Amino acid sequence: MKLSDVLKGVETVSFLADGDIEITGITNDSRKAKEGYLFVAVRGYASDGHKFIASAIKNGASAVLCEEAPDDGGPYVVTANSRAAEAEAAANFFGRPADRLKMIGVTGTNGKTTVTNLIKSVIEECTGAKVGLIGTNRNMIGSEECPAERTTPDSIELMELLAEMVDAGCEYCVMEVSSHALFLDRVRSISFEVGAFTNLTEDHLDFHKTMEAYAEAKSRLFSISKHAVINLDDEYSEFMLERAKCPVFTFSTERNDADITAKDIRLSPEGIMFRSLVGFEIITVTLGIPGMFSAYNALTALSVCIVLGIEAKAAAKALGHCKGVMGRAEVFPTGRDFSVIIDYAHTPDALSNILRTVRGFAKGRVVLVFGCGGDRDRDKRPIMGTIAGRLADYVYVTSDNPRTEQPMDIIGNITAGMKNTKAAYEVIENRREAIKAAVKNAKTGDVIILAGKGHETYQIIGTEKLHFDEREVLAEILSE
Repeated sequence: MKLSDVLKGVETVSFLADGDIEITGITNDSRKAKEGYLFVAVRGYASDGHKFIASAIKNGASAVLCEEAPDDGGPYVVTANSRAAEAEAAANFFGRPADRLKMIGVTGTNGKTTVTNLIKSVIEECTGAKVGLIGTNRNMIGSEECPAERTTPDSIELMELLAEMVDAGCEYCVMEVSSHALFLDRVRSISFEVGAFTNLTEDHLDFHKTMEAYAEAKSRLFSISKHAVINLDDEYSEFMLERAKCPVFTFSTERNDADITAKDIRLSPEGIMFRSLVGFEIITVTLGIPGMFSAYNALTALSVCIVLGIEAKAAAKALGHCKGVMGRAEVFPTGRDFSVIIDYAHTPDALSNILRTVRGFAKGRVVLVFGCGGDRDRDKRPIMGTIAGRLADYVYVTSDNPRTEQPMDIIGNITAGMKNTKAAYEVIENRREAIKAAVKNAKTGDVIILAGKGHETYQIIGTEKLHFDEREVLAEILSE
């Protein structure tokens, strides 16, 4: 593809390269640059791609897209915003694959992974179409699974993945859309058929600084969506409604003015059931994932599918066939007289949700093993400590992904919020030892919650990513 075609629609400040240069690849990593490649120099938060232009050219890059003209010259194009330019260039290079798919985007603090998986399952069952999935713990092309490094890939990875979906015959793509992806222009070249908002609670304030800025980033999804689905029960719903310039479909468990409501909600250890009014039709909805949050996840998925044109009763029936997602209220079989649940809860709201869910059916104690991530929002740590102390009976405070922080400093932030609560707690820095202590001391009817890791199969300690799968750890401990 010619450079001029790759850069079609990209706002340029100066164009000091031959537009007829043949481009055979695009990258923002100078180490991956080679002959025929366009290297995009992006200013990151950890490093600046402009410092690696010389390296990219040395490796064979045929042209550079940047915000500052390189000192060494060479074929280059200057743009005001290389992140935005990268998104458009990547879309062009891979043949604008998002335009050939019905794109569904789900944003919010909690529930994105479960909701996207539910939507994928319902579309597949009700339409027979092949559906792609992009999410926190996995990407999928139909039934083929691919590993995922982050919630939303960067623009180049994203377009390459969407192109693979198109080539494989996918008609839809359901994706989690993070606030980072929206703020950093990773999805700016996509027009979503439906954009859905689940909820907003404290998270990522290390990046966004304020809840207002966090909400603003999330709301950007509705500027690139043809239809919006919004949870009216969330305190930020009005904020989202004000910013949605497209038709909006709403859902609620509390407000009768929503387009779809959930009434007569029944919770059990096996899942939830409720009746829903859609227009003048009453339908029964069941989902085999326990917890009140499952009612909201089911409503989000159901709303999206209705907006896509799927008949409500058929969508509800398909939801009843859906299974849980790895690391989301995942029950680990112990073969003993106590239970273990693995859950990704790493925000105050998510931790509260899983604790309240388990407290609703636990016959014995609710025992919690959790920590907080390092180099991330510090303000939520004592809040999560307070929630743990109020809703659990016994807590093992341990490490999550401490990264470059001292684990005991993080633990100290958590326990500061636990001091005036009722729960007994114990500090065991080593996560494996904390899990072992919880299992060893479990009593009949207890439910142990391992919170924070969920689908993750690693721990980040310092700058090392070490293998750590809680399922393997539990199996080893139980076999001992």
